[in-house]
Amino acid sequence: MERLKNLKPGESAVVTGYSGNDPVYLNKLLTMGLTKGTEIKLVKVAPLGDPVEIMVRGYNLSLRKAEADILEIRRRD
Repeated sequence: MERLKNLKPGESAVVTGYSGNDPVYLNKLLTMGLTKGTEIKLVKVAPLGDPVEIMVRGYNLSLRKAEADILEIRRRD
């Protein structure tokens, strides 16, 4: 299991799951299109590491570091 913070800008990954048990926040992630099997690409990281910008389903999305840590990913080769 990897986390988004392990990626470098330009690298891609696939969402494999979620950690945590907050159903409200999990629903928010799903609503934003971050469902299992979705490919994401890390676009950039802010200078202090928060927030991170990812590309998902053709649009750019900014997530706070704590939000991004909920995503479990697998790197794309």
